[in-house]
Amino acid sequence: MSKKKKDNQNKKKSAPVWVADIRYGRSLSLEFFKRNAWLLMVFVVAILSLMGLRYKTKTKMEEIKRLTTELQRAESSKLQEKAAYMSLIRETEMKRMVEEKNLGLVFQELPPYELEID
Repeated sequence: MSKKKKDNQNKKKSAPVWVADIRYGRSLSLEFFKRNAWLLMVFVVAILSLMGLRYKTKTKMEEIKRLTTELQRAESSKLQEKAAYMSLIRETEMKRMVEEKNLGLVFQELPPYELEID
């Protein structure tokens, strides 16, 4: 009975023959590479193409991020310029209306100040 157990254990531990052949390089001979040269070349070209595509994608993503930040800065600058323009338009429009109505009001460049009497 112990002999059967040892045989079963040996069968479970041993790998198939083809795995051992590949592991020790016996099945990958020069003839294998000669027969499958075109397949190996296609495989290598495909891998290199995928690597190139990944590089292109990464560089394009970096360019998109850079352009996005540039766009945000330009939009912020546009809003600041628009606010300054709108304040100028309001001021000139008010001056025109004051002159048209003959109100005698003057736009004061300096802020108001208080006089103190001692």
